[in-house]
Amino acid sequence: TGVMSSNPAAKLSVMADHLERYFEEVGDFLPQYHDRTDERGSSGDAEMLNALVESERALRIAARALRKASKLAGGRP
Repeated sequence: TGVMSSNPAAKLSVMADHLERYFEEVGDFLPQYHDRTDERGSSGDAEMLNALVESERALRIAARALRKASKLAGGRP
């Protein structure tokens, strides 16, 4: 973390990159639970789908906030 800790904008940008990857990974789960919810109408699957959608949204919002913070700290947009 030597170089990264001396550049807050770069560190924030890397953190946003990680969150965007997690956002994509969570999104990869959605089709399987969406299909299972449609087929069975299981409340457990519906709850799981809702939790994944909520997580995906939170990750997207957090990544955007970190991108904004990085930009304000002098990093890339």
